[in-house]
Amino acid sequence: RGRLNVLANVMGKTYEYIFSEFEGTAVTDLTMGDGDVKYHKGYSSLVKTPSNKNVYLKLMPNPSHLECVAAVVLGYSRAQADTLYSGEAKRVLPIIIHGDAAVAGQGIVYEALQMSGLKGYFVGGSIHFVINNQVGFTTDFDDARTSVYCTSICRTLDIPAIHVNGDDAEAVAMAMEVAAEFRAKFGMDIFVDMVCYRKHGHNEGDEPKFTQPSLYKMIAKHSNPREVYKDKLIEGRQIEAQLAVQMEEEFKNLLQDRFNQVKEKVLPYQYQKPEEEWKAFRRSKPEDFDYSPKTAVDKSVLEKTAKDLVSLPANFKPLDKVKKLLEERTKRFADSQLDWAMAELLAYGSLTQEGTTVRMSGQDCIRGTFSHRHAGVMDEDSNQRHVFLDKEGQKGRFKIYNSLLSEYAVLGFEYGYSLGAPSNLNIWEAQFGDFANGAQTMIDQFISSGESKWMRQSGVVLYLPHGYEGQGPEHSNARPERFLQLAAEYNMVVANITTPANLFHALRRQMKWEFRKPLIIFTPKSLLRHPQCISTVKELTEGGFQEIIDDKDVVAKDVKRVVMCTGKIYYELKARQEKDKRKDVAIVRLEQMYPMAEEQSKKLIEKYKSAEKVWIQEEPKNMGAFTFLRRYDQFNEFKLIARKSSASPATGYNSVHVKEQQALIDAAFSDKITSA
Repeated sequence: RGRLNVLANVMGKTYEYIFSEFEGTAVTDLTMGDGDVKYHKGYSSLVKTPSNKNVYLKLMPNPSHLECVAAVVLGYSRAQADTLYSGEAKRVLPIIIHGDAAVAGQGIVYEALQMSGLKGYFVGGSIHFVINNQVGFTTDFDDARTSVYCTSICRTLDIPAIHVNGDDAEAVAMAMEVAAEFRAKFGMDIFVDMVCYRKHGHNEGDEPKFTQPSLYKMIAKHSNPREVYKDKLIEGRQIEAQLAVQMEEEFKNLLQDRFNQVKEKVLPYQYQKPEEEWKAFRRSKPEDFDYSPKTAVDKSVLEKTAKDLVSLPANFKPLDKVKKLLEERTKRFADSQLDWAMAELLAYGSLTQEGTTVRMSGQDCIRGTFSHRHAGVMDEDSNQRHVFLDKEGQKGRFKIYNSLLSEYAVLGFEYGYSLGAPSNLNIWEAQFGDFANGAQTMIDQFISSGESKWMRQSGVVLYLPHGYEGQGPEHSNARPERFLQLAAEYNMVVANITTPANLFHALRRQMKWEFRKPLIIFTPKSLLRHPQCISTVKELTEGGFQEIIDDKDVVAKDVKRVVMCTGKIYYELKARQEKDKRKDVAIVRLEQMYPMAEEQSKKLIEKYKSAEKVWIQEEPKNMGAFTFLRRYDQFNEFKLIARKSSASPATGYNSVHVKEQQALIDAAFSDKITSA
C-alpha cells in the first residue's frame, strides 16, 4: 500500500519492523491505548543527505479522514518553526500527500490553502503531492469533480500546479525538485499532480472490476512503472538487462530474509527539542483527577499583569471606549472585583511571566465575540494593533490571532501546534459553541481519540460559548453531550465553569499537570458581564481549581433537596433561592463533568444523604449531561429537570425561551418533582 511504501522507502522504517507489525509480534501494550492499523500510525526518522547533512522526517499519525491531517501537519510545522527556529518558516517543510478525489472534494483542502498567507498560520508554503490515480475508491473522476483538473483549486490563490506522468519516474523526480525550489524561493504552496493509475483497487481485498471493468482490463495489461523505467534504462543502454534481473532477485531475497527474521530494528534517532519536551511528560493516572494541584500565584505576579493590561505604547491613540475599558480594568483590580475577561487575561499574564508561551486563535478572538476580552486594541489613526501581554524580550510570549472563517482547518491547525509545542498553552475559541459542529471530524478523529490510537497527548484548549440566552437554536448549545459521549479513559477534560477564579485555575492547571489533556470549556455569554459572576484577587492567590462547588449558604441537616447543575443556570437558581429565602434547598455546581471527581462527588452526595436529589439543565432531556451522569452510581437517584426532548437545540422565539427558563427554575423549587 502507498502509506506502507512511504514508511519503508521515504521514512526508512525497517522492513523487519513492518513485517513484525503485520505478523503481530510488535503489538503495542494495550495498557497504552487501543492502537490503530499499521499505516495510520506516525513515524519519525533521521536521514542523512548525500551532502552528509541530517534531515528530520516526521510522518504525522492520520485517520482514514485523510485530508483532515493536512491542517494538523501545518500546525505542527508552525510549532516546529516557532520553537526550533525562532519562527523561520522555511526551515521546516510540510509535504501533504493527497488523493485526486479528496483534493477536489474535501472542503478542508480549500480552508488549509486559505491559511497559507495568513500571519497566524503561515508556514512558508507547503508542497502538495497528488497521487492522481483517476478514481476515488470506486468512483470515476467524471463523477467526482466538476473542474477540469483535481488541482484546479490552486487557481484560487494563483499558485502553480505541475502535472506529470506517473509512468515517467525521472519526470516525477524533476517535478518534485522544481516544487522544492519554488517553495524555497517564494515561500508559497505548490502542487505536483502525478497522473497515474491504481493497480489492484482500493485495498488488498478490493475488486475494482466491479465498477471499472474496461479500465482495469487495460490496467492489467499495462506494465508497472518499475518495468517501464527498467525498459527505458535498458533501451538507453544505461544498464544491462541481466543486471536489472539480478537487482530484482536480490531485493526479493532481501525482503524474504527480513520477513523470516521478523526482528524489531529501528534506525538510530536523535530527538528534537519538542520531542525531548514530550519525554518529560508522563501518562495520567486516575488519582490525578481526584483533586487539582495548587495553581495559585503571588499577588505581585497579578499586579504586574494588571499593569501590563492597561499600558499603551507612547503616542498610541485608542478609541474613547477603550480608554474607559482600561479605566475599568484598573478599578476592577484595585477593588478586587475580577470579571471573566480579567481573570482570563491574568491567567495568561501569569503564565507568560513563568516562561510559558500562550497561543490563541479563533474568529474575532482578539476582541472577543462578545466584546469582552480586548486582548489587543487598535490605534484609531494608524490602525496598528497593540497586544497587551505580548512583550518583546519576555521568555513567554502571548500570541493571539483572529482566524479565517473556518472551524475545521483552524482547529486541526491548533491541534497540530499542540503536538509540536507541548510546553505552550494552545487555545482555539469558537465564535459560538455550536460552530464546533463544523470541526467535529477533528474532535472525533484527533482530539478525543489521539492518545488512545497513537499514544499522542495534546493539551489543546477549546473555548465553546454555551448557554441558553434566548438567542435561538444556532447560538445556545455547544452540544456538551457529544463531548461527554466521547469521554472515556481520561482522554480529555470537559468543564462548564461558573467563576472567573475557576477559569484562572483551569488554564494554569493545563500547564502544571505532568501530562497533557485536551480541555473543553463551555464558556459563558451573559456571565461575562453578570454582576454576581465576580472573583476576588485572593481567590487567584490561594488554592486551585474546584471540580465541585458546594452551597456554603445552607446547613446540610436543614436541606431537603439538593439541586445540582453546571454552568450559568446556577445564577438564576441562586437568585430564586435568595429571593424566597430557601435554606432547605442546596445548589451545587459541577464545574468539571469529566473526568468525574468521584471521591469529591460521593462525599458531597453522602453529606446530603437524606435530601431529595435533582439534576437541572438548560438543555433538552435528550441533550446535556444527565445521560452521561448515569454512568456513575452516585447519580442514580437523581431526578431530572430539563426542557422537553427536542430535535432542535433551542427555540427560536425569545418569549418562548423566557417561559421555558422560568419553568425550569420554578420546577427546581416546587414541592414535587417528576423524574424524566
